[in-house]
Amino acid sequence: MNSVFRSTARAVRAVTSLSGLNQWSRSMCSASEVHKNLAEVVKKDKVVVFMKGTPAQPMCGFSNAVVQILRMHGVDNYAAYNVLDDQDLRQGVKAFSNWPTIPQVFFNGEFVGGCDILLQMHQSGDLVEELEKLGIRSALLDTEKESK
Repeated sequence: MNSVFRSTARAVRAVTSLSGLNQWSRSMCSASEVHKNLAEVVKKDKVVVFMKGTPAQPMCGFSNAVVQILRMHGVDNYAAYNVLDDQDLRQGVKAFSNWPTIPQVFFNGEFVGGCDILLQMHQSGDLVEELEKLGIRSALLDTEKESK
């Protein structure tokens, strides 16, 4: 089996309970507090994905596509938050990013986009460059080198 396609389930942190975020969803915090909490969450890890389901079990095709793209690039250390577990989180992240759909991908606290944007970046080669800025070497570079 090609190492690029190895399972990432062991390294990906699928987070179903966000202590800070669950607190605001239960206490009906203001929009500014929600924004502040999400801003902290997306900065905790180099790569953060808000998705339907988990990386081990995506619950929609778009979330699955994001997981597969990251897997192809060998990105196996990222935080994944299941928005199906908390409707307030689902709506809060949409408002936070001003993006209407899930999944949503963040690099170093900055919103990148959804599945369509990540796929475009992958196809154009821009994703390799963006990962490099994060200090992540794309596994596709190693695969490319091996095939020559």
